[in-house]
Amino acid sequence: MGQSLQEAVVGGSHHTIVGRWGDVLCESRRVDFSVDVVPHADRTVVAVAGELDVHTAPILLTELEPLSRRAGMALIVDLSAVPFIDSTGLGVLVTTLKHVREVGGSLDVVVAAPRVLKVFALTGLDVVIPLHATLAEALPPM
Repeated sequence: MGQSLQEAVVGGSHHTIVGRWGDVLCESRRVDFSVDVVPHADRTVVAVAGELDVHTAPILLTELEPLSRRAGMALIVDLSAVPFIDSTGLGVLVTTLKHVREVGGSLDVVVAAPRVLKVFALTGLDVVIPLHATLAEALPPM
């Protein structure tokens, strides 16, 4: 109530996340989160680093949305540098999967952290989305 807004600058992707004082985002908690899109042969790799949660998922969605609607797009979302994912982050991936399937594309996800892999297993998404332990495993042989 009447509290000023505090800004936390998101590292790497140069996005700003705004939260109210007292939220988990304030001056006491810098948010280190980045999304890098890298074309690789016939696929596009989207490398994500940092916690993927309600505050950062919209940044990832902004990057994935246009890519997921391109006909025949083969996407690899690399979460190997993501130590935590919540339901909002999972929702972004499910939405992306739906969009790529609608246009005849594919979605693969790289998961390295056991904690993140457990979330995929508990929700059953490990059956729906192809998961890989490394980026090299997800990329087709050259």
